[in-house]
Amino acid sequence: MARLDPGGTLNVESTAFRAAIEAVRAVEPRIADAITKELHDQRESLKLIASENYASPAVLLAMGNWLSDKYAEGTIGRRFYAGCQNVDTVEAVAVEHARALFGSPYAYVQPHSGIDANLVAYWAILADRVEVPHLRRFERRQVNDLTDTEWAQLRSAFGNQRMLGMSLDAGGHLTHGFRPNISGKMFDQRSYGVDPATGRIDYTALRETAREFKPLIIVGGYSAYPRKVNFAALREIADEVGATFMVDMAHFAGLVAGKVFTGDFNPVAHAHIVTTTTHKSLRGPRGGAVLAQPELADQVDRGCPMVLGGPLNHVIAAKAVAFAEARQPAFAAYAQQVVDNSQALADGLMRRGVRLVSDGTDNHLVLIDVHPFGLTGRQAEQALLDSGVVTNRNAIPRDPNGAWYTSGIRIGTPALTSRGLGVGEMDQIADLIHTVLTGTTPTEGSKAKYQIDPALADRVSKQATELLAAFPLYPGVNLA
Repeated sequence: MARLDPGGTLNVESTAFRAAIEAVRAVEPRIADAITKELHDQRESLKLIASENYASPAVLLAMGNWLSDKYAEGTIGRRFYAGCQNVDTVEAVAVEHARALFGSPYAYVQPHSGIDANLVAYWAILADRVEVPHLRRFERRQVNDLTDTEWAQLRSAFGNQRMLGMSLDAGGHLTHGFRPNISGKMFDQRSYGVDPATGRIDYTALRETAREFKPLIIVGGYSAYPRKVNFAALREIADEVGATFMVDMAHFAGLVAGKVFTGDFNPVAHAHIVTTTTHKSLRGPRGGAVLAQPELADQVDRGCPMVLGGPLNHVIAAKAVAFAEARQPAFAAYAQQVVDNSQALADGLMRRGVRLVSDGTDNHLVLIDVHPFGLTGRQAEQALLDSGVVTNRNAIPRDPNGAWYTSGIRIGTPALTSRGLGVGEMDQIADLIHTVLTGTTPTEGSKAKYQIDPALADRVSKQATELLAAFPLYPGVNLA
């Protein structure tokens, strides 16, 4: 199992972070205090949020440097500012590691977040599928050469395209074409869901929807689906209807990097374009990246200024460090342990009678249906937080409580696995969760309010603290 701190650099880490905090304190002590308190809180929290993790000290330190002071719009060797030779080196190293890590012929590491990565991908596809044919039709070299009438026609065509993605209640993401997000304002969107009996993707129904809807883009990937996805099957459907196949692997990129998801379940081997965050299960800095087939590379390279502002060079440096870490054999062991822990946690919950969406998990997350406890997701989330267990509420398929109150709790194992917890600890955590859920009662007439015995919440919180004491977080960092 790959612990977060490999050891051998403890004095260096403590000295570096202590000096950084004191430099901040000299200017604004309230910020220094908040940073210090955050470390304390994370050390004390039983963190089960599936989208969170702990970056290594090397990744964290790579973000605090002079690369932040440099503008670098453009791409490697083609910048709009002079003096970018060091930025070029940093970005080239990050690209080199990303391509090798995921086995992709092309990588773009500038996106500031997963949403930005998705926007870059969408507009790259629109440029390739809509803009380029339009320019050819009017024999124009680039969009500035179009007449006002031709430009109006192109703008209209951009806004008249279709996307097919996973529904929110089945585990999809807002950025996959839903109205509150800009993607929903860009595309005419339709969703595919899961089989009501199994909680798994119904590929036959998905194919029928694609044939009828004829989308320009089919999006695979999820934020709350606890099973593997057959990306080979999705690519076959996309090819059949002439769609570009895009996968958002933000949540499970670490399982791809760690070679837990291979063959039909590796999106990079099957998609035209893949987006990801660089934190979550990948354990890097907060940011995004795009992987693509060569035919889309030129369009993706236009991400800045098409969608993005200037690259965050210091974050790209941290991405390079994280990608390099993920290429080490220890990361593959970590990724496998994430899944082993997730399945052990699911098994422990089910043995105690907790209902799980799809009756288990193949990946890093577990989705609990709290409706049998008479609770909403919001009530369960807060009761668990009162008890020292940090989770987040989440919709479940055909959720009667909607996306705000929900009927589910999403939990994940990447962060606790980084601390070194294993299968045995997962059963203890399952018992703590079950204890809280069975000990919480809803307040009549409210989907938000609840009651839990303070003594029970305190007992569970103390047990969680005792459990974590054997797995210190950032042991090489002492700010005292």
